Amino acid sequence: MSNDVIRPAEIAAASLTHSESLKSPAGRLAAASMVGTALEWYDFMIYNTMSALVFNKIFFPSLDPMVGMLLAFSTYAVGYLSRPLGGVIFGRLGDKLGRRAVLVLTLVLMGVTTAAMALLPTFQAIGLASPILLVALRFLQGLALGGEWAGAVLLTVEHGRPDQRGLNASWAQVGPAAGTLLSSLVIAVVTAALSDQTFLEWGWRIPFALSAMLVAFGLWIRLAVDETPLFKQMQAQEETAKAPVGEVLRHHWRALLIGGAARIGPDVVYALLVVFSVSYLTQTLGLPRSLALGALLVGAALNAVATPLFGAMTDRVGRRPVYGAGLVAALGLAALFFPAVDTRSPVLIFLVIGAGMIVHASMYAAQGAFITEQFTPRVRYTGSSIAYTFGSLAAGGAFAPLIMTSILKETASTTGITVYVALGSKPIQGIAMMNEM
Repeated sequence: MSNDVIRPAEIAAASLTHSESLKSPAGRLAAASMVGTALEWYDFMIYNTMSALVFNKIFFPSLDPMVGMLLAFSTYAVGYLSRPLGGVIFGRLGDKLGRRAVLVLTLVLMGVTTAAMALLPTFQAIGLASPILLVALRFLQGLALGGEWAGAVLLTVEHGRPDQRGLNASWAQVGPAAGTLLSSLVIAVVTAALSDQTFLEWGWRIPFALSAMLVAFGLWIRLAVDETPLFKQMQAQEETAKAPVGEVLRHHWRALLIGGAARIGPDVVYALLVVFSVSYLTQTLGLPRSLALGALLVGAALNAVATPLFGAMTDRVGRRPVYGAGLVAALGLAALFFPAVDTRSPVLIFLVIGAGMIVHASMYAAQGAFITEQFTPRVRYTGSSIAYTFGSLAAGGAFAPLIMTSILKETASTTGITVYVALGSKPIQGIAMMNEM
């Protein structure tokens, strides 16, 4: 499917509602789209980073450090496992009630669950109930994130021009990098201000508690944005789907497979660079936590800048060339990552993580427009949410850090991880996406 193909219904909707869309300036729409995913991923990445740094000590303290890390990353996977359920629930609501209302709901849910983690007693205080509560909150986090992405993309895509979908959709894709950048900054400040012991005792709670203020800011931005003109027109003409999930499964199953397949490579690369790298650098190589977080900061900043640039590029040259170049570059990243970081050279570590995040941006930027273009407007929220979230489960998006840690534990070598990342970055999902564009 070409990214230049525009459905007739959408052309009519765009022309009929162009003057109305001007009520929401482009900058405000971009901010509303980005701020939600940024705050959602701030919460998500705070959890991921703490899984690598402290959760294996305070929630699984009686276990071998490597086993504790495995269990901590297992709770990371729980957040991914709940995302498809969130995609189904909130996607259905988004196609029946509207994009804006669902985006407010998912933002509040993510913020409340993350703030609750700041108050969670440790294993030493309440025993087994502590990790159980942690997993439950993680489940709710994933539920909210599962309903967030598609709505954030549609907010800008359905307000904007059809020939700028790549750029418009990419603002939501900036969110993970912005959230990672913000979470890394907060953790870097907190860890620099506190001793390791103090950070382990209570300092880790501070980044979680700050989520409450971030949610308030996000709500202020989002409540100032109108519902999309396209959805309001469908409501006025009574064309909204009555049973969007069933309609997607019956009539759009091929689009689900194609859209979901496009998720695999970027997810595995992101897990290597952002989640697994922190634990590998600090616990396996024994390097300072500040080095790992510093490299992550630089990489996230580069990713945030590169994503809209690649998004705009897809409008000019197409989704296929941009995504395809990213797939090829990801193979080189897989081969070079561990040789670079194993040198323990800060310069090489910063370079390989920074370059890797740019590679990720080239694939990730194409996804927003590509996945939403697979579905008609009446089921676009549901279809995009299901494709996006179920695609994360395929070939290890949900389990990538766990798989990488298990490979390292069983083989005492990183070769298997390199092979895993290379396989996740190249095969069927890339071919399927590229042939359809």
